[in-house]
Amino acid sequence: MPTEPYPVPAARHRVEQVVRRSRFITTVARAATADDARSFIGEVRAEYGDATHNCWAFAAGPPASTAAVGMSDDGEPHGTAGRPMLEALLHSGVGEIVAVVTRYFGGVKLGKGGLARAYAGGVIQALESLPLVRKVVRTPLLVTLDYAALEPFRRLAADHDARIEREEFAAAVTLHLAVPESDLQTFRTAVAGLTAGQARVEPAGEADARNDDPDTERGPENEDDPEDENDPQRR
Repeated sequence: MPTEPYPVPAARHRVEQVVRRSRFITTVARAATADDARSFIGEVRAEYGDATHNCWAFAAGPPASTAAVGMSDDGEPHGTAGRPMLEALLHSGVGEIVAVVTRYFGGVKLGKGGLARAYAGGVIQALESLPLVRKVVRTPLLVTLDYAALEPFRRLAADHDARIEREEFAAAVTLHLAVPESDLQTFRTAVAGLTAGQARVEPAGEADARNDDPDTERGPENEDDPEDENDPQRR
């Protein structure tokens, strides 16, 4: 999984072109998962239920990733629609994307090469004007620190684009954060420098597991329990 930010569609986007009297309508959207893509495809097919074809392709992952892809020629000759569309998506540099090209047949056959160019061309045309946003891959962290360091820490978090999602106040302050994966080590180092190594920084999952363990804070009667480290149910 990439750690650097990457572009994804900011909104649904639609373009249209006419190729030798056939009308091609390309609709593009963001699809973070294959299920998102299939849901969107279903919506477009319902919208254009009277069309001759609703061909589609999706790449529901980072740019150029083939881990979650799909395509369909929807009745066009094999390999003339879905595959060219998918190739256009994979070479676009955009992640988490789905495209449906709707065709209303105009009476003139395009041939296999003409079909491939028309379907790929519709996707490329849509990509040229597609609004984008940057997706930042984030890691959940918990930071526990003294009250005196809270305000300086908030400024440091903002400088590192680390989102503070929740704050808990007790003997110390615990902050739930979403930190850019690409800046994770730099952020840890900065926190250590800010607090002279006194802050505790840990993955949220590890902290949650510790907090859910009834033996985290044990009384003297449990200190010599030989099963504490070996029982998988306690991990």
